Amino acid sequence: MRNESQCVCLIEDDELMGEALCERFEMEGLSHTWHKRGREALADLRRQNYGVVVSDMRLPDMSGEDVFVQLRNGKTEPPPFLFMTGFGAIDQAVRLLKLGAADYIAKPLEIDDLIRRIRELSEPVPDAESASATLGIAPSMRRIERMLQRLATSDGSVLITGESGVGKEHVARRLHELAQSSGPKPFVAVNCAAIPETLLEAEMFGFEKGAFTGAAKERRGYFEQADGGILFLDEVGDMPLATQAKLLRAIQEHTVTRLGSETPIRVSVQLVCATHEDLLQLCEAGRFREDLYYRINVVSLRVPPLRERREDILWLAKRFAEQQSAKKVGASFTFTPAAERALLSYPWPGNIRQLKHCIERACILTDRAQLTPESLLGDLPTAVPNSSGTGNSLIAYLDTCEKLYIEELLAAHAWRVGKAAEALGISRKTLWEKMRKHSIADRTKGTAS
Repeated sequence: MRNESQCVCLIEDDELMGEALCERFEMEGLSHTWHKRGREALADLRRQNYGVVVSDMRLPDMSGEDVFVQLRNGKTEPPPFLFMTGFGAIDQAVRLLKLGAADYIAKPLEIDDLIRRIRELSEPVPDAESASATLGIAPSMRRIERMLQRLATSDGSVLITGESGVGKEHVARRLHELAQSSGPKPFVAVNCAAIPETLLEAEMFGFEKGAFTGAAKERRGYFEQADGGILFLDEVGDMPLATQAKLLRAIQEHTVTRLGSETPIRVSVQLVCATHEDLLQLCEAGRFREDLYYRINVVSLRVPPLRERREDILWLAKRFAEQQSAKKVGASFTFTPAAERALLSYPWPGNIRQLKHCIERACILTDRAQLTPESLLGDLPTAVPNSSGTGNSLIAYLDTCEKLYIEELLAAHAWRVGKAAEALGISRKTLWEKMRKHSIADRTKGTAS
């Protein structure tokens, strides 16, 4: 009996390509059926269950899009579709994603990447695991969850990378939850981008009474507060070089010295750092110490953006809707089928933070329990901008969405850059750079702060 979740339906009319893929599927232990015509594949898909469909966009008798659309319009839910497409057909692939296709991969194919995506799409999510998931149900997030379970029994430094809003702090807090199985431990979260450079050292390492003007009493720094637990340094790439040197010493010697004191204090913390920047590039630019980078990067966890783990979009949206339902007496917010398709098609440049904000706003403003695409996305773009033949339509689309999201947050905070940056989870400098990139003018004429 075949394992349907591991069974691939390949639709490809090119003999060499089809044979090469089938040989690789056999090597990987993936059962498969190869169809060279769209109509025969469509008939088979209506009879048999498959874990994933890998289809070329161009077929002799009908397009891969026609196969997908006709199957989707039938009575049964189609399996995940992974389209193989030439560079010139990426616009069409993006349109299919908006219709509910799982993913696309551009030619020439990277076979290892194709196999990875097939396994991610075909790997079943047990109901019990879905119900107990804390980070997400996407294979990438379940792998991170399993890694955290191993890290919870160690004290090695962890570096969490990913775009702003993907949930890096949530991953760190999950590690803390798992680590507390042996007893309560402190968790101290620090946003390095939000603390002025002149105060960061004092906040990090503490100070004695009278160490500087305004030091009316002694204060324990973040390292001391986190002793025996986890110290989470968010946006560590924004830390000044001078503080980086002291951080490196604290990590190496497991001691800190308060400002105004000469007595070292021994501390034991598990350091978890997070950044949306490429620290190696910062090292090359002289903005981040290379020796510190290797100290904090004992284990690296990349949290993928929401558009790369579409399985999590509806899972998260329903959780956020449940939270809003609990706040609003008598309400039980759900999504129309069109709303679910709209959520899946939108690229979420602001990631989980933007999705949560979107659901909260819709639940507050709507007068109906069923959320619609209009109540959720409003004026946000729902179609890919014209590419003008450049082939960069997906990049342009994501840039457009990011620009509109930034403008939305700026407007919500009266164009106060500092407040908007805090809401976005990035530094003021990063926000200014994005505003320059997207030609977003300061509409307060210099009064943003």
